[in-house]
Amino acid sequence: MSTAPELAAYADFTALVERLRTLVAPGEEFLSTFAGEHSDFVRFNHSRVRQAGSIKQQSLTVDLIEGRRHAAGSMSLSGEPTEDRDRLERLVLKLRSTRSRLAEDPHLHYDTDPRETFEVQPGELPDSGEAIDQIATAATGLDLVGIWASGPVNRGFASSFGHRSWHSAMSFNFDWSLYHLRDKAVKGNYAGTEWSAERFRAKLAAAEEQLEMLRRTPRTLEPGVYRAALAPSALREILGLTGWGGYGLRSHRTGQTPLIKLARGECALHPSVTIAENHALAPVPRFTACGFLKDERIPLVVDGHFAQCLVDARSACEYGQRVNDESEQPEALEMQPGDIPSAELLGRLDTGLLVNDLWYLNFSGWSDCRMTGMTRFASFWVQDGRIEAPINAMRFDDSLYRMLGSELVGLTVERELMLETDTYEQRSMNSSRVPGALIAALELTL
Repeated sequence: MSTAPELAAYADFTALVERLRTLVAPGEEFLSTFAGEHSDFVRFNHSRVRQAGSIKQQSLTVDLIEGRRHAAGSMSLSGEPTEDRDRLERLVLKLRSTRSRLAEDPHLHYDTDPRETFEVQPGELPDSGEAIDQIATAATGLDLVGIWASGPVNRGFASSFGHRSWHSAMSFNFDWSLYHLRDKAVKGNYAGTEWSAERFRAKLAAAEEQLEMLRRTPRTLEPGVYRAALAPSALREILGLTGWGGYGLRSHRTGQTPLIKLARGECALHPSVTIAENHALAPVPRFTACGFLKDERIPLVVDGHFAQCLVDARSACEYGQRVNDESEQPEALEMQPGDIPSAELLGRLDTGLLVNDLWYLNFSGWSDCRMTGMTRFASFWVQDGRIEAPINAMRFDDSLYRMLGSELVGLTVERELMLETDTYEQRSMNSSRVPGALIAALELTL
């Protein structure tokens, strides 16, 4: 059910669009996008609130088009109608002047079939003060650091062709760690659309168990190949790196994708690996900044083989394809589960590494989709299915075709929904739903 703040933001957006219609000259068209949020932010240190605040921000972006020439610009909205109308008029004049000096854009592509959509995704968010009290009480006596972010995020699109689309999503994201000392900590995250104090306490209790293990004398491993269990957060980092050009049509057509061997059929992943971009289950809007609708679900990898590319408006124009995505980078990544119950993961591992987090990932061999990164924080040596000791940070260097291909033993039944924690300029709406993984051989180099 929509609430008064979302309806007020939608009304502000609608009023500005109607004003924009009166400002365009004959022969001009416009595309406009709205971005807004009303977010609470709370920072913890030593399980106490160290900083708290609330941010309300709104912005409007306008792309002013004449033929194949166009110029785009953005403006912050004050919420005061007269001032925002004046800002919009100045923006249109500036864009018109700028456009006159620009060359034609051969790949300009936008939807001209008008449609109206209005979506407010359901959510039961707690009062931030109530949630913060519950967190602080549960973490009493622990060295918890983290940041809480919650509230509605709004997106809108309108055009001179008659488009009117609105999307509002309510979510919370608590990204936190329990510290022991130096680089020894247990990292946790709890995010979603419905807060549960009981579920948070369960996550915190599991982290406390691993924190106790961190107090043991750490073990330094020799470089080599080790059996490994990856938590969903670690596997997400691996899958996230493949999104850097891995699935976009442009990178495939120019031969710059790290998944080029998968796309050509020269290599395959394990048959249990199925990955999709699932807009239908994510908090992201279904419309793009050019007015096209995103596909509900785009299969990227099916049964270990490459399936489809993500196609944005410019690539669709250049290569004669249909638009199905916004930016050709995953924003709602979903990996299908396996058949290993999470409770049995360490038993199936038997002896080897439990890797909860991977950090600083980058490609070490682009064409082979070989990547490198660091284990950090709560990574453990497991002996006979039981955690024996924490391990000191190690670097891994291995190929996706081994980790999720020839060396993949299986994936967990349970998956974890993880919302992006990025708040640079605005809160991210991206998410991923990922299982854990059991790997027969992971290569550690130093």
